[in-house]
Amino acid sequence: MSKILVIGAHGRAGRAAVEEARGRGHEVVGVARTADAGLVSGDVTDAGRIADLAAGYDAVIAAVYDGGSDPGEFFPRAARALVEGLEKAGVARLVWVGLASILPTADGTLLMDTDGYPTEYRSFFLAHQAALDTFVASSLDWVSLAPTGDFNHADPSRSGSYRVAPADAQDLISYADFAAALVDEADNPTHHRTALGVTV
Repeated sequence: MSKILVIGAHGRAGRAAVEEARGRGHEVVGVARTADAGLVSGDVTDAGRIADLAAGYDAVIAAVYDGGSDPGEFFPRAARALVEGLEKAGVARLVWVGLASILPTADGTLLMDTDGYPTEYRSFFLAHQAALDTFVASSLDWVSLAPTGDFNHADPSRSGSYRVAPADAQDLISYADFAAALVDEADNPTHHRTALGVTV
């Protein structure tokens, strides 16, 4: 049994990760900005709080977003706090919920640079990349997982399988299947210090 801390457990990906990990019998604590429904309070940009919460855990899953903040400030700040907090707590393994837009497609072109891909959120995409750059410069054993395309909001079911693949805007994966990938990498790490896309 692993001890897993899920930061951002109020969101859909974080909530699915908590459910998946608990379903496997792991000891799980979910963290959100506001404590409710069995969650504990914690701010992902507060390195001291992260260190306190993560102490004694085997891995941390971070599925974070703050719609009220400038993403160009929020994501790098969150990444820096995670690095500082987890290093202080002695927790090496971080599983980060990333973004398909900054992953390479089959021909090596980043998804956000492909023809027809929406450009109005490019600053958001680059903020996610800045977070990854922070992890690269750290000593953490991190992995970033993202859907290769998007989440399947119409079908929330768990197929029980997924695969690593290049970015493809047409791909869909349910939150439940994505959570299985997150918990697999927290529980039995197979990819290290890299960003990957997963789909069914």
